[in-house]
Amino acid sequence: MPLPDTVRATALDLISYIDASPSPWHAAANAERRLQAAGFTRLEEAARWSLQSGARHYVLRGGASLIAFVVGSRPIAEAGFRIIGAHTDSPGLRLKPRPASENEGLLRLGVEVYGGPILATFADRDLGLAGRVILRTADGTEARLLDARRPLLRLPNLAIHMNREVNEQGLKFDKQTELPLLLGLSGEGGNPDARLRTLLADAAGCAAAELLSWELAAYDVQPGSLWGADGEFIASRQLDNLASCHAALSALAGVDAPSATCVAALFDHEEVGSESAAGAGGSFVGDVLARIGIALGLDDEDRRRALSQSFFVSADMAHAYHPNFPAAYEPDHKVRVNGGPVIKTNANQRYATGAETAARFMAACETAGVPCQQYSHRSNLGCGSTIGPIVAARLGVPSVDVGSPMWAMHSARESAGAADPALMIAALGAVCAS
Repeated sequence: MPLPDTVRATALDLISYIDASPSPWHAAANAERRLQAAGFTRLEEAARWSLQSGARHYVLRGGASLIAFVVGSRPIAEAGFRIIGAHTDSPGLRLKPRPASENEGLLRLGVEVYGGPILATFADRDLGLAGRVILRTADGTEARLLDARRPLLRLPNLAIHMNREVNEQGLKFDKQTELPLLLGLSGEGGNPDARLRTLLADAAGCAAAELLSWELAAYDVQPGSLWGADGEFIASRQLDNLASCHAALSALAGVDAPSATCVAALFDHEEVGSESAAGAGGSFVGDVLARIGIALGLDDEDRRRALSQSFFVSADMAHAYHPNFPAAYEPDHKVRVNGGPVIKTNANQRYATGAETAARFMAACETAGVPCQQYSHRSNLGCGSTIGPIVAARLGVPSVDVGSPMWAMHSARESAGAADPALMIAALGAVCAS
């Protein structure tokens, strides 16, 4: 059955956001543009804040983490915060500081594995290069986004004639020796480092001599798309976790005069443990919540009262049931794409969900008129984790882990249901309004 026009439009808007966000720095910059269009204004961490009821603001830290909020009409000490958390980073391949080298007439770039990608999915794909560069300026330094949005790099596969067991043993790469990406022919007498710097300078719109350092990721340049008999599925890179970022931003931008103060917190570095100044394990969210309280005249006791009345939703993607691999799933917890938001539970607190917080999110879904699913990992398989337990522990706030169902998590090309983005936005909007 074809998707309703509004649901399809939401899915296409998600694809547009992901296509424009090949790195966590681009994801934060595009989030900033969307927030500004929705009437939010930027606050600087180094400035003093002055807030009032209904104020709509956002703060950036580290270029790739962003927290936005709408001040509620009720006193924060009584109503608390409604916080939605997600992450801007995705697993993949990151360039090393001095990546360029020559080998048998070919120019290669050395990479480091970031997080836990399915490495085989990066082979034989058109890869671009995106992230940020730091430039030398007359006044010091400047960070600038870079997106070489063209087939620039490649990780060619080894022919089956030289890897006869690939279909039985799987495609594997040695992370040090077999992952360098091919960039081009080395050229006669060419300096590989100089050639790379010239290429990056052209993409960044600066002089090669101005380049000081960079944080750059290889990414699949194929645009996202709707697929399936009726276009009921999404194919794209970085659905994990830009789909949750998109849902959090959309829900927050759509909230109108909430009674509780609503917050969307998008963090970098989730895929590598969150322990950074800009990650969920750092002080960013605690600092922002404390400063909101201070700007509204709360003393320390009232800020703690506010946290006791708060609710945190960790939004990260969930594992959809794949009929080709039934043995990978808990038999009674098979979640379906286009089946609505998924509540994720783990007894060992890899997810932050408890019985009370699960019931609270179920109530939000009921209010929004959307279906709700529950997921538990197989007991004999290791379970991933999220920012949920990290933020819950640091803030002491009741928390739940949820996500939209998807296939091929951490692949260079992931898939999900095209109806689920609208369903998640509606559920998170109900949380904001609660």
